[in-house]
Amino acid sequence: MTADLAAANSGAGKVRVAFDEAALGAWMAASVEGFAGPLTVEQFNGGQSNPTYKLTTPGQRYVLRRKPPGPLLKGAHDVLREARVQQALAGSDVPVARIFAVCDDESVIGSAFYVMDMVEGRIFWDAAFTEVPKAERAAYFDAMNRVIAALHSVDVEAVGLADYGRPGNYFARQIGRWSKQYLEDELAGRLPDMDALAEWLPTAIPAGDESGIVHGDFRCDNMIFHPTEPRVLAVLDWELSTLGHPLADFAYHAMMYRMPGDIVAGLGGADPVPLGLPTEAEYIAAYCARTGRDGIANWDYYLAFNFFRLAAIMHGIKGRVLRGTASNAQARERAESLPRLAALARAAMEKAL
Repeated sequence: MTADLAAANSGAGKVRVAFDEAALGAWMAASVEGFAGPLTVEQFNGGQSNPTYKLTTPGQRYVLRRKPPGPLLKGAHDVLREARVQQALAGSDVPVARIFAVCDDESVIGSAFYVMDMVEGRIFWDAAFTEVPKAERAAYFDAMNRVIAALHSVDVEAVGLADYGRPGNYFARQIGRWSKQYLEDELAGRLPDMDALAEWLPTAIPAGDESGIVHGDFRCDNMIFHPTEPRVLAVLDWELSTLGHPLADFAYHAMMYRMPGDIVAGLGGADPVPLGLPTEAEYIAAYCARTGRDGIANWDYYLAFNFFRLAAIMHGIKGRVLRGTASNAQARERAESLPRLAALARAAMEKAL
């Protein structure tokens, strides 16, 4: 991501999606252990989907995530699921923020929300980790690799998430879901590349099925790293998490090797070695070693699927921009990346054929 986009998505400021702050303060006084006002509310600049706020009191800083106002697609923006998975993973090898309280009463601020700890650390918007010395960058990649491998190794029954999604047939269900949302949002328009992928993807799903907890948007800028160490303190933004195929989730994460940096955090196809980073093959091998795999076949299919899925998400952002319900000031710029993402998905499809 460019420095300008990183700056635009960092920090917090003026509240863009407002609510009754006094009502929130009263609810927190009754629901959040140790809460003591007065309360100051700012809205984070990052985040495309669920409006996210920084809550400050004299003794504590919190983060609030809520559903956006206005008409929503069925099943989208389910912040209560985000809270549930983080609560379930607390104490596991997957680092998450502490959830203080959850509210499903829409009368408080106008939509469901939850309040979690504001974890102090660093968020990297540049997938090359150029902010840290070259000799240390591989360790940051290894930290991400360790966490996603740990996530895919979680025993879903042991943490109470056996019913967090429908196990099995993940690709078919996901392709159906995102194709449907893409096709139904007529206001956002159609693209030939997306149409071709929606037709091909369900016909070429690799054999073999697995199921585990998947994050759905596992990238460096959805993690908080330790202030000085190559260590992940918390994984953020669990909106797209569910039970799914771990290789789909890992391929989405490893897509950073192909992803243009001005769309989301990615290397844009640059040679990672001069940057002090592991190659794509080395990164895949590290994940396989941690998860007991011999390798990953059908890699290009997984990439095509994920570029299509991300393009469908950007298509949804475009629809929200056109409807005036986008929560992020950079939403229009993000939506403009849709044709390039669709083209990258088409290229991966052609390679997989």
